[in-house]
Amino acid sequence: MEGLVGTIGPLLLMFVLFYFLLIRPQQKRQKNVQQMQSSLKKGDKIVTIGGLHGTIDSIDEDTVVIKCGDGSHLTYDRVAIRDVKSSED
Repeated sequence: MEGLVGTIGPLLLMFVLFYFLLIRPQQKRQKNVQQMQSSLKKGDKIVTIGGLHGTIDSIDEDTVVIKCGDGSHLTYDRVAIRDVKSSED
């Protein structure tokens, strides 16, 4: 019985450490990103995962049309939005 606890104990401890140091913080970050992407609206100034800065011109369920500084309109998937810089109210 002592041998079983001696071999399983460190494995359980390692799993608990991995959960609190790696898995749980990643889940929190992913939840925040999903919340940000679901709350996008027209006029938000955003940055894409590729580094494109622009303003949301129109938004659909899965796609976003971004107006760039030179006046061009580009269509991206909603999940390609990395950050919202500011909102135009």
